[in-house]
Amino acid sequence: MTVRAILESKGRHVHSIEPDAKLSYAVATLSQRRIGAVLVMSSTRIEGILSERDVVRALSERGAAALDLPVSAIMTREVVSCQPSDTVAVLMEAMTRGKFRHLPVMENDRLVGLISIGDVVKSRLTEYESEQQALHEYIKSA
Repeated sequence: MTVRAILESKGRHVHSIEPDAKLSYAVATLSQRRIGAVLVMSSTRIEGILSERDVVRALSERGAAALDLPVSAIMTREVVSCQPSDTVAVLMEAMTRGKFRHLPVMENDRLVGLISIGDVVKSRLTEYESEQQALHEYIKSA
């Protein structure tokens, strides 16, 4: 299965915030939308990504005062991305190696979606179930 197939199933909408938004606003966005990360963008340019892990780290290091900081002070600046043609295996390897759970999807230098580890696991389970069903049908017909 490819990133393109996952996006066709889940949709391409991506939540983002501006780099100067306060961390408190970002935390509220993560909570209200029930998401684990949000892209930090200026216009159409990705400046970084803010994950729950970034928030926890900031609160641990700076306490409640971190909530008044701009997300640009907290976000992860080096954002790894993937392409629609990438396979689930490629995503799993990149996420495991990089120890992150969200990948923006870029096509021709344009953001076209965001893939989470949950999306990857769901797609892999769907593949596994399809394979199991095909094997079961094959055995029944033999």
